[in-house]
Amino acid sequence: MALKAGGSRPLVLPSLKPISIPYRFLNFSEMYSGWIILPLTCAFIGWFPIWIGIRLLFHPVKAWNLLGIRIQGILPAKQKQFAESLGKLAATELFSFGEIAEKLTDPANFSRILPMVDEHIDHFLRIKLAEQMPMISMFIGDKTIAELKKVFTAELETLFPVIMKNYIGGLEKELNLEKLIREKIEGIPIVNIEKNFNVNLLNKIRNLSYLAACFGFLVGLLLAFFGFLG
Repeated sequence: MALKAGGSRPLVLPSLKPISIPYRFLNFSEMYSGWIILPLTCAFIGWFPIWIGIRLLFHPVKAWNLLGIRIQGILPAKQKQFAESLGKLAATELFSFGEIAEKLTDPANFSRILPMVDEHIDHFLRIKLAEQMPMISMFIGDKTIAELKKVFTAELETLFPVIMKNYIGGLEKELNLEKLIREKIEGIPIVNIEKNFNVNLLNKIRNLSYLAACFGFLVGLLLAFFGFLG
């Protein structure tokens, strides 16, 4: 449009062009599927594997068949194998009768119980012996008691390691540690294992699943954004 003001040059105003909005930004169904469905789907994909993994860890407890496929929780299905492995590990790596015998027969350990041994020997020579053999106790004085205590203590110090080693050796033969641990683990109900798992680890894994869902949601938003730009 041109306007004349007196004899001056005509005034030219710029023409305004209409703003065009892409159709996809006005299409509600496309926006709904892109900006809502896609992020929620990606969030579900991030959350669901963790949730189903926790469920399949303990359930189903009893096996059942689906179209010929045997379905059972990982722990219920493998509890016996886990028990055997843990039994062997405990018997060979975590627990050793030889180490126990070595600790018990260590002279340092015997020296710790020496005051108690000395006290019991003194009590025996002064009181128990007098009650059982009054005639003999009449000829035993403090000097004799001290000498007897020294002899008994030295003998016990030599005899104690031999007795303990023989006892531990016999106990190792009679006690099948691997079998004992295996039976204990096999006898633990899956419900109790699941309860302990929920108390100690469920919150951490649940937070991980929420984090995966949030990450999936953000990925979905980015995909929707780049899709609309294209």
